[in-house]
Amino acid sequence: MAAVRDTRAFLSDLFRAAVAAADPYEAIKANLPQQPKGRTVVVGAGKASVEMARAFDALWKGSLEGVVVTKHGTWASCGRIEVLEASHPVPDGASLEASRRLLHAVSRLSQDDLVVALISGGGSSLLALPSDGLTLDDEIAVARMLLSSGAPISAMNTVRTQLSKIKGGSLAIAAYPAKVVTLIVSDIPGDDPELVASGPTVLSRSTPQDALRVIERYGMALPGHVIRHIQKESAGIDPDHPCFGSSEIKVIGSARTSLEAAAALARRQGIPAVVLSDAIEGEASEIAKVHAAIAKEVARNDQPFRKPVVILSGGESTVTLRGNGKGGRNTEFLLSLAIEIADHKDMTALAADTDGIDGSEDNAGAFVDGGSVARLRTAGLDPYDLLVSNDAWTGFNATSDLFVTGPTGTNVNDFRAILIG
Repeated sequence: MAAVRDTRAFLSDLFRAAVAAADPYEAIKANLPQQPKGRTVVVGAGKASVEMARAFDALWKGSLEGVVVTKHGTWASCGRIEVLEASHPVPDGASLEASRRLLHAVSRLSQDDLVVALISGGGSSLLALPSDGLTLDDEIAVARMLLSSGAPISAMNTVRTQLSKIKGGSLAIAAYPAKVVTLIVSDIPGDDPELVASGPTVLSRSTPQDALRVIERYGMALPGHVIRHIQKESAGIDPDHPCFGSSEIKVIGSARTSLEAAAALARRQGIPAVVLSDAIEGEASEIAKVHAAIAKEVARNDQPFRKPVVILSGGESTVTLRGNGKGGRNTEFLLSLAIEIADHKDMTALAADTDGIDGSEDNAGAFVDGGSVARLRTAGLDPYDLLVSNDAWTGFNATSDLFVTGPTGTNVNDFRAILIG
């Protein structure tokens, strides 16, 4: 088996392989719909929407029009498709305007027309159109509460769907009688289409009772009038609406595909690789403890895997905010992992968000190894204090361990790799 001379370069290459496997151009190319008799209208939302739209524009030979929305700061020209920007992870006024623009784009279409919805993670905040009786301020307040609750993305989107006039299939209904083809780059563990970006063109099976259970489970103190809105008996989305019978839904990019690509690269370089799961959810610091326990068992006893090996996993961890520090779920995972593997000189790990941005700053994630805790202490920082205050970024910035890629143009959630040499 090959020896890894530069462990950080090796792990960086695995991350790039994972991102390349979720490249929107190749995914769109393999999933182009049939040309319609009438117009083709593209709508889209999410962190990968620009690259998806750019690919569709380049590959589509017929007439084309449309509009997509991405997060502020990632605009790019998409030819015939207009690009809007809005706020993420908390919606803003631009999110409201983007929702109206997408609904307008699919209005007044015929059964000869085709709507192509390009959906990816992040779309829930980029599209904000509150239900009757609610306001944008209500959606903003709910978003902030959800983000600090520690709830997984699937649970958060269950609540969001009950408060919106564009999520949960509402955009598909607005496009009727045109056929809707939805192409999805999934950031949801398990790849449930209705949960990616809260499913604007996918029928939601969640109920108000489901949303109320999420709110109760995670102790969310939502405004009283928001709770009462959810509690109201409502007909909701009609599951028998004809728009859903004619629609097509395809997940064209996912964490599983990306992790397998990273594993394949590692094996080509002579390092065995295992994928634990592409759908791990839970508190980031606790997930780190489980990963550390597995890694230490491998290092000590060659169980359940023989070393050398790189252990890969994906999904979306969460962080229950208790402090006011800087960071994201991947750096929080790494800080907890660093504490657990302190002094294990044969371990190096990378965790990063495949969209290129982890949390509130400009890094995708960071690196840790057996010496990370010592480096933090040398920099005058206590790793336990950093973890309690959710301030992992400050620590890894001080030790020059941040991993910065810039926006990648795709989003299949967390990428974690632990190399045990």
